[in-house]
Amino acid sequence: MAPYLESVKSFADVTITDAGVNTLEFLEAATGLLGLFDLLGSAAFVVVQKDIKGNITKVRTRYDAVPDKCATLEQLVINEKGEKKRTATEGLMWLIRGLSFTCKALQNAQANPEEQKLSVAFTKGYDDSLKKFHGYLVKQLFAVAMTACPYRKDFFVKLAADPNGGEPVPDDKLAEDLKSWLAGLESIVQRIEAFYAEGKYGEGL
Repeated sequence: MAPYLESVKSFADVTITDAGVNTLEFLEAATGLLGLFDLLGSAAFVVVQKDIKGNITKVRTRYDAVPDKCATLEQLVINEKGEKKRTATEGLMWLIRGLSFTCKALQNAQANPEEQKLSVAFTKGYDDSLKKFHGYLVKQLFAVAMTACPYRKDFFVKLAADPNGGEPVPDDKLAEDLKSWLAGLESIVQRIEAFYAEGKYGEGL
């Protein structure tokens, strides 16, 4: 098994056409992201991990039901618009919010290498993404998760490590790969957020 970023599909490699973001490729990349929370090594992140996984399942269930109408994320949402219960649309909305949080947190960590407390980067990522959508109790849950973040150096060592005992990824390559992975994720998040806002697909959910 290769080090983490080499073992999962990069968001930078998800196909995006005029019709939208390829659904299956996006789901593959989003599923790969779940492993990041294992590397963080805190039980406090299990709730976040389960939430993202549950929303991936909602989107995939819709795709499996009518694949010909869900080739892209945008087509999936448009196809479900007229239905009373828009489970996949809601699931994708929350999935994008969860991915936005993860993206912003890691971008903060990468932009501020001198800050060894990863909790600082993740707290800022949460404040800039999910926090405005959460009530008091969920905010407290996330506050606990943030304090349980490992130190930056410990996390990045795990990110670079080869599970089979081989040589770890050099720091410069890891930084380059992570930057590309996050840029791809950020692009998709911004695209789908704009799509939801323009079409008002999140209303009533």
